[in-house]
Amino acid sequence: MRRKQPKSDTVVPADVLEQAREPFSADRLKKATTKCSVCGAETPAGAREPLCWVCRRLKISAWHEIEQQMPAQE
Repeated sequence: MRRKQPKSDTVVPADVLEQAREPFSADRLKKATTKCSVCGAETPAGAREPLCWVCRRLKISAWHEIEQQMPAQE
């Protein structure tokens, strides 16, 4: 039979761990999300523009297509 190891001191103090977990709490994450201005889906909290990932990708693809068509028109 193995002997139980005595509890060792924690490397990181409990108050520091609690401060690190605070930004990721479930209720705080729910408050941080907003609605997409195009389709109404949830958007990430740190987004510069109110677009969900799908609408943002569509916008980027449209820009890319316009850039490719510009030289053909000239």
